[in-house]
Amino acid sequence: MAYRPSKKLKKTLLGGGAVVLLAGLNAPAALSFAQAKYHAYKISQPGYKARYGSWQQLDVPGGYRLNAIHAALLHTGKVLLIAGSGNNQKKFDAGTFDTVLWDPVRNTYKKIPTPEDFFCAGHSQLPDGRLLVAGGTARYEVLDGEVKRAGGGMRVKNESPDKAVTLKKGTVFRSPTGVEYVSKFDVTVPKAKREFKISYFTSGQMKPWETKVTAAEVRVFVEARKEGPKALTTEAAQYKVLGLKGKDAANVYGIAQRLTTEKQDFQGIKAAYEFDPKAEKYVPVAPMKDARWYPTLVTLQDGRVLAVSGLNDVGDVVPGDNEIYDPKTKKWTKGPFRYFPTYPALFLTQGGKLFYTGSNAGYGPAEKGRVPGLWDLKKNTFQEIRGITDPDQLETSASLLLPPAQDQKLMVLGGGGVGESELSTARTALIDLKAPRPAFRTGPSLPQGTRYLSSVLLPDDTVFTTGGSAKYRGRSASDILKAQFYEPRTDSFREAAEPTVGRNYHSEALLLPDGRVATFGSDPLFGDKDNTKLGTFEQRVEIFTPPYLHGGGAEARPVLGEGPEEFDQNGRATFRTKDAARITKARLIRPSAVTHTTDVEQRSVELGLVKSGDAVTVAAPLDRTLVPPGWYMLFVVDKDGRPSVAKWVRVD
Repeated sequence: MAYRPSKKLKKTLLGGGAVVLLAGLNAPAALSFAQAKYHAYKISQPGYKARYGSWQQLDVPGGYRLNAIHAALLHTGKVLLIAGSGNNQKKFDAGTFDTVLWDPVRNTYKKIPTPEDFFCAGHSQLPDGRLLVAGGTARYEVLDGEVKRAGGGMRVKNESPDKAVTLKKGTVFRSPTGVEYVSKFDVTVPKAKREFKISYFTSGQMKPWETKVTAAEVRVFVEARKEGPKALTTEAAQYKVLGLKGKDAANVYGIAQRLTTEKQDFQGIKAAYEFDPKAEKYVPVAPMKDARWYPTLVTLQDGRVLAVSGLNDVGDVVPGDNEIYDPKTKKWTKGPFRYFPTYPALFLTQGGKLFYTGSNAGYGPAEKGRVPGLWDLKKNTFQEIRGITDPDQLETSASLLLPPAQDQKLMVLGGGGVGESELSTARTALIDLKAPRPAFRTGPSLPQGTRYLSSVLLPDDTVFTTGGSAKYRGRSASDILKAQFYEPRTDSFREAAEPTVGRNYHSEALLLPDGRVATFGSDPLFGDKDNTKLGTFEQRVEIFTPPYLHGGGAEARPVLGEGPEEFDQNGRATFRTKDAARITKARLIRPSAVTHTTDVEQRSVELGLVKSGDAVTVAAPLDRTLVPPGWYMLFVVDKDGRPSVAKWVRVD
């Protein structure tokens, strides 16, 4: 049904000599004014909200506004918003790093001391409800044309099996031609590896010990002491480390392939922390072996976390050296070797394999690591699955495990070409991993080509998608102020209320325990259509209230009462409720940890449901590849699709 303004509103908008005169003098302005008034009227109507939902901007106090690069929902119901330096070179140089903890229920805020620059780190939910945060920024990029001093990666070798050597930031490396380079970070080179061998003569007599020494090696970023082309190095060379004496001077040296004035990319850090939701602070744990910027962290079925990809400490994509964090020991061990571009979207699937949707957030060559497929971690084999439409436009696409998780269907939405490409696609694609031969099929199209689309699983089994831009980082004022619902049952989109805040690069959206969706961030490259004015990071927060929360008021929602915080050994839990008769389904939804519109934590699990007069009993699958250990939001939904406020339940 179309909405028409009342006679009174029509008179206000279109009647009277003043408006007629304005229309005569400036018809487009008058029409725009009238349309805006009518639109505001239309979206405020109860009938409109009940069909399309509604948006509301949150009034965030000035002292707590930040460049939200990461957003994670904690089992306390609070949302951790992490900026680090927030893509702000001045804050990075000053060592000013930001984190804010937001309580959506009380709408209160708390600043959290932030020990590292977690800008573009990775994160994942741990079984005990802590949030693992690993990686971040060691150095900002320097673009082509702005690099004044040649620089690059220096491989530092130590041939001594007797001692490790620490080289402080500022250590000088001298080339055979006398050109000097300075290290930008502290680095410790371990002892060389000494191997002993015993062999025998044919007579059976023992041969003397044989010793083999393998030099230890680490990387460090170095920069020329002097500006200009004389410091350029395009061939491999060995460098003397100044300041070392005696055996150290003989055993420790540098090797570099290329030291140029080409673009120098961001560089990652090795630091890792757990954020404790109860103490509300970061707690340091063992650092990673590799530095990572733009890494993906994904929780496995045993509660450990796999860290994949990222830019390392010299600005190169980690070549495939992945590692696994154990929350019991707080340490990292070597993981299966496999290359991915940065922020690859990896989803834990039934049986324990990871499905790579092809979605990623950027760095890496266009021809490497871009093909979707199933990764068997135990065998370290990768089954490529080709056939997706627009395979060259998976960068900055959204992807998710569709509800319920038991169906093992995944969806990819939108995306763009590699890097600063002008390409963007309206393509969606779906794949059923339970099929005998899983293959992508094309789904319904988005309204237009879209990069940076946010996608959120809702308790009623629909998918809410919002925002994005048609071009790289919202260039040419290409933010898309549209939202829609994807209906898995009908494989179709339906319209949702339009957001008022544009969201592109560095934006996030997540489901709150009350069933609403909060959106954060956006980092446009330019602030105008002609791309002449630099963009400003979007610090406004906007919240979407879905149609299921309009109509009937809060009292119409089913209510879950008393119940346990954990499932029993059979995966069951019973909750008291006066609404048992009208509850039709129950869902277990994992809380989000999202950055760059990528959220591999999302999953909605269908629960068994048994109703009695004043209680419901829910049953969760015991398969931890379907339900990884951790805290979940438990929603029950009535026959009209209205969800309860979530109860927090832990899966061991």
